[in-house]
Amino acid sequence: MTTNDMIEIRWHGRGGQGAKMACMLLADVAGLQGKYVQGFPEYGPERMGAPITAYNRISEKRCSIHSNIYYPDYVVVVDETLLDSVDVTGGLKEGGGIIINTPSSPEEMRSRLGGWNGKVCTLDARRISEEMLGKNFPNTPMLAALVKVSGVIDPQQFLADIEKSFQHKFAAKPQVIAGNMASLKKSMEEVQVG
Repeated sequence: MTTNDMIEIRWHGRGGQGAKMACMLLADVAGLQGKYVQGFPEYGPERMGAPITAYNRISEKRCSIHSNIYYPDYVVVVDETLLDSVDVTGGLKEGGGIIINTPSSPEEMRSRLGGWNGKVCTLDARRISEEMLGKNFPNTPMLAALVKVSGVIDPQQFLADIEKSFQHKFAAKPQVIAGNMASLKKSMEEVQVG
């Protein structure tokens, strides 16, 4: 954790990819673990496929900051194509990390990050979600990768708590829970840290 026991996370995705949902799921689960949390999206004139940003603050103490996050500890990039149009490493703290949804290795991605030389992590979230869920829902795998890489919450407790959240969220579609849980576990195993 940072010196003030707060971790700040910025999510970059496109409308419809679930970055906002992943951000809110992280807030739900961190709250269940007794943390103080914030989870919120930044909206402009979004439409399906337009770039969106979402934010999390997770802390051991009550947080009185109510603004966007300009100097995140971690950045999650749900859509690799955003690297060509958004400064995803802008303000990223030196000791933090970036997690990118891509089949490429961390070493291959480094050259696309404008000289940023901190921790680079990659996960092929598309492949995992298609294998486990039958569709491209990259948000759930990227959430698991973030939890694994950041340690912001305990990974095993995260899995137990998110299953409870899924049981509530998908009460009418219980078949979705098993695929999402398998996706989370596989993502934690496969995320590459460079």
